Amino acid sequence: MDGSEGPDRGPFETPLFDDPSAKALRRLGVVDVGSNSVRLVVFDGAARSPAYFYNEKVMCGLGAGVTETGRLNPTGRARALSALKRFQLLADGLGIAPLTAVATAAVREAEDGPDFIEEVKRETGLRLYVIDGAEEARLSAQGVLLGWPEAKGLICDIGGSSMELAEVSDGQVGRAVTSPLGPLRLQSLSGGRKARKQHIARIVDDLAREFGGGSLPLYLVGGSWRAIARIDMERRRYPLRVLHEYRMSRKSVAATLDWIAEHDLESLRQMTGIGEARLALVPLACEVLAALMRALKPREIAVSSYGIREGLLYEQMPQALRVRDPLIEACAFAEHKDARLPGFGKSLYKFILPLFEKAPDERKRLLRAACHLHDVTWRAHPDYRHEACFDNVTRANLGGLTHGERVFLGLALLHRYKNSRSDSRLTPLFGLLSEKEITEAEVLGKAMRFGAMLAVDQAEKMGALSWDARRKRLTLSLTPHARGLFGEVAEARFNSLAASLEARTEVRVLEPST
Repeated sequence: MDGSEGPDRGPFETPLFDDPSAKALRRLGVVDVGSNSVRLVVFDGAARSPAYFYNEKVMCGLGAGVTETGRLNPTGRARALSALKRFQLLADGLGIAPLTAVATAAVREAEDGPDFIEEVKRETGLRLYVIDGAEEARLSAQGVLLGWPEAKGLICDIGGSSMELAEVSDGQVGRAVTSPLGPLRLQSLSGGRKARKQHIARIVDDLAREFGGGSLPLYLVGGSWRAIARIDMERRRYPLRVLHEYRMSRKSVAATLDWIAEHDLESLRQMTGIGEARLALVPLACEVLAALMRALKPREIAVSSYGIREGLLYEQMPQALRVRDPLIEACAFAEHKDARLPGFGKSLYKFILPLFEKAPDERKRLLRAACHLHDVTWRAHPDYRHEACFDNVTRANLGGLTHGERVFLGLALLHRYKNSRSDSRLTPLFGLLSEKEITEAEVLGKAMRFGAMLAVDQAEKMGALSWDARRKRLTLSLTPHARGLFGEVAEARFNSLAASLEARTEVRVLEPST
């Protein structure tokens, strides 16, 4: 994902959320019947990067005890059926097409799994598709690709009864396997902690041999992994509480596993807000994660909030949609829906681009995103609009965006509405950026702040900016049409932009074209 426009389709041409083939994905309901939880997610918005229109989870523990009894947990089964009845009624009320529903390890392994499927069909009309372990791994990997098109490494999805591994590279899913390493299953092992650790190590070592190791990046999917990452944030006092694309090193993971072992679960619950049922499985998940760190030696660990449910959405996307940049699609949709002048982002980007001609493609991609978003929070109170911009992008459901990039975008949008960032409650988050990145974000924000003063349909009608970095000279060439727009407020914003560049200025008025 280099942000380049290509010969046929650019990020500012007609977004695919306007295409009839993509509109079928605009509101889609997915149900995931897992060994530990049952969840309904309704997606909506830009088809390539949808928002969560509705999201409800019930911790049922359907797979608790399956290893010993061979049957679904009776209490969990009753709770799961109740949840599915509710989900189907919600779907009917929302006018959603038939829900896509899958069941994983607990239902596929329990002897009464087929009976449960029939009961669900009879009581709710909902058809449950039972997927095998390899298919579960593949769908989870596809979910990661929904938000990380450039992901390359191993996907590790931990559920209640199983743990899946899959390879991803070049937008494709490679080998995909399952293993019996879910915390609910590990609870039933006999022999105590020592026997359990040996059991985990043996299976993980076999997986490492199968996938060849190689210190690949590891993408973690699943509630138990997210709980551990949330605890890692607490231990590190990490300022941005967004789990998606949160990064950890092996050293950090090791420190957090030790930190968890030193605390009782109730104190961890109070510190993090993690639910009691989820937190109860964390110690066993920690044992699995420690074995993975030892055997795989990943050079980087990243958390994905996207998994099997998002993989089911990705499964239904046409290839033309899959190859789109999820960040640009989401930002274009936000502009289309919320901006005062939808489409002006294209002109604004062309206008400010001369300031960033030498920027790498990944930075220009953020410029495009910022220009799409520069006006989507205009309804916020003027005194807080700059903070609303920042909060909107740093906490938004956006894929293809690292935490540092989130803060960069947020800071640029803050400066879109306010010159100064001093004495801000947001200051701790700026620590995720270098001083150079902070300056670049300020320049971008002030460039958008000035460019918005010359709001016209076409960039060429605005005139042009030119930037001589060696001489530190910023030149504004105004068309006769735009000359009248360059009033005293616009001039003040132009001078503020120049100050952030430590530049001298020159303003020219172009001759009328004949």
